[in-house]
Amino acid sequence: MVIKVSVVVPVYLGEQSLDKLTEQMLPLTKGSLTRDGRNFIVNELILVHDCGPDRSAEVIERLCQEHHFVKAVWLSRNFGQHAATTAGLASTRNEWVVTIDEDLQHDPTEIGNLLDKAVDGGADIVYGTDIKTRVHGSKRLFASRLAKMVAGVLMGSTAPRNYSSFRLINGSIARGVSAYVGEGVYLDVALGWITERVLTCDVANQLESRDKSGYTLKKLFSHLLRLVLSNGTRPLRIVAISGVSIAFLGIAYAIFIATQLILYGEPVRGWASLMVALLIIGGLVLLSLGVIAEYVGLAVRAAFGKPNYFVLQNKRSNSEQSKLID
Repeated sequence: MVIKVSVVVPVYLGEQSLDKLTEQMLPLTKGSLTRDGRNFIVNELILVHDCGPDRSAEVIERLCQEHHFVKAVWLSRNFGQHAATTAGLASTRNEWVVTIDEDLQHDPTEIGNLLDKAVDGGADIVYGTDIKTRVHGSKRLFASRLAKMVAGVLMGSTAPRNYSSFRLINGSIARGVSAYVGEGVYLDVALGWITERVLTCDVANQLESRDKSGYTLKKLFSHLLRLVLSNGTRPLRIVAISGVSIAFLGIAYAIFIATQLILYGEPVRGWASLMVALLIIGGLVLLSLGVIAEYVGLAVRAAFGKPNYFVLQNKRSNSEQSKLID
């Protein structure tokens, strides 16, 4: 059986790179073998035009006319990489979907390795992570790694360190996540809401076709903020727990001051009553803020569109799936 793969490419500054990217895809559209001998074919390349400042639209139109496997998705304005990727996911129709960047950084020949990793490991998502090739400057690499590390600490998880825009996703999950993910939600966080069967695969990246990356430090910080906020309400939960803890500490200390007043008297007239009042009122205020934070958390989760459940289409066990593909 031949595994059919859709490739989604969000396009912002692709005028100089899309032709070469399509050329790299051509051999895969005729059928290929993975290292483990699995047959796969890329039968659709979906280019999502995110309204960049160059002539990417003209290139996309020409490629659609020249190649039957190239399809275009036209966005009304610039929405950003994650939104453009999500729009492309919604337009796929195959059992596996791969997302790659437009800048030729990701090597399409690595798709077979991602497929082997997914089938052998029973994974729904495989991230292609490069640990050998330096395709970015030292500042960009440092900022990216720092952002992922900080996000991991704030979210209580190391998962963000594995995120990459070079992904292999189960087709049902890819189309499902595009249906419910809300504005401002980090795409990989939304994917994590559906499945925990996530693996990484070492890949060799290529040098970018552009001299200057489209990602500035400002954009990286924006991604960090979106990653932290969309991953959940842990910051709000920290506020709630802190409020409750400080409230109990304040009440306990108020009891201690009152006990000291009864046993040893009041060194400064009015000090004990003032401190007790401040600690009790302050504790109640923080406790109230904690309760409000919990309600805000519920509203935030509802606004993000996090699903209560997700049903896979034609889901088989890992062993049955491996036998079918083999």
